Amino acid sequence: PLVALPLDDSVYEGVERIQILACGTSRHAAQVGAYLLEQLAGIPTSVFYASEFRYAPPPLAPHTLTIGVTQSGETADTLAALAMEQERRRAVADPAFAPRLLGITNRPESSLGRLVDQILDIGAGIEVGVAATKTFLGQLLAFYGLALAFAERHGGGATGHGPEQLRELAAALRQLPQQLRTLVDDHDRRCEQLAHLFADTQDVIFLGRGINFPIALEGALKLKEISYIHAEGYPAGEMKHGPIALLDARVPVVSIAMPGTVFDKVLSNAQEAKARDAQLIGVAPDCPDAELFDTLLPVPVVDELLSPLLTVIPMQLLSYHIAAHRGLDVDQPRNLAKSVTVE
Repeated sequence: PLVALPLDDSVYEGVERIQILACGTSRHAAQVGAYLLEQLAGIPTSVFYASEFRYAPPPLAPHTLTIGVTQSGETADTLAALAMEQERRRAVADPAFAPRLLGITNRPESSLGRLVDQILDIGAGIEVGVAATKTFLGQLLAFYGLALAFAERHGGGATGHGPEQLRELAAALRQLPQQLRTLVDDHDRRCEQLAHLFADTQDVIFLGRGINFPIALEGALKLKEISYIHAEGYPAGEMKHGPIALLDARVPVVSIAMPGTVFDKVLSNAQEAKARDAQLIGVAPDCPDAELFDTLLPVPVVDELLSPLLTVIPMQLLSYHIAAHRGLDVDQPRNLAKSVTVE
């Protein structure tokens, strides 16, 4: 097999659609996961806010795998949504509608582990800070493994990745740890130098497209969580449908522009922001196209499908250094808890 996941073969058998329930950072990992499952394995996949799913669940569909994602395994909304899905499926006599629950967590011994049939332990170790960083990467890797496992069994998805391309993707994944180490060291310095630019910033906009749109959302969330700066993430193509009205010289724009299907489109959207005097920060390869950006946070070129694992690093480090520059407690931000155990 391409990847060896500690899951029963029954997890993969006869799955026609997947629904993922999550909150916060876990939901952003789920959005990347949905992209991978659809594009690599060709399985229709929907992502829901767990808190919304409980009160407006979609109509029941047969042969559905439900995945709950929670770092702590104790997120109240996610557990309640999974329990509700389990109950409403058990009430249907047709075995095609039987509950099939998988959990992705950093705490397999948690309440989530007791609720679901199968558990995928991301094995990230204890994460001290309230804002999820390494566990987000762990969740992403779990979804890469899951998508490759499904693709190997179900055949290719929309990207047309055949067996050879899937093997290359799995091999490239195994090369990432060294790239990540280099990237963390490099961007630790770059983001520390950049932090002073944000000393008096009140609003930041993050832009991404395709598989990197959820990374724009995650970048905005991290900045809100630990730096207390208002930030929003948008699909870059949505800028002209409203958010562009916010832009001026006081609003920095962080744009994720990785070579692939939407590279030219993202650069065009970034140009629109620059034309409105926005300070433009690019998370992109160091190439001639990147001269558009006022500041570049360079990321090496990898397969577009793997790029979120790299593009999130400058997002996390930028938030960290801005918070530190402001004299804030980066591990214990105000009003937040590591495990959200209330609904």
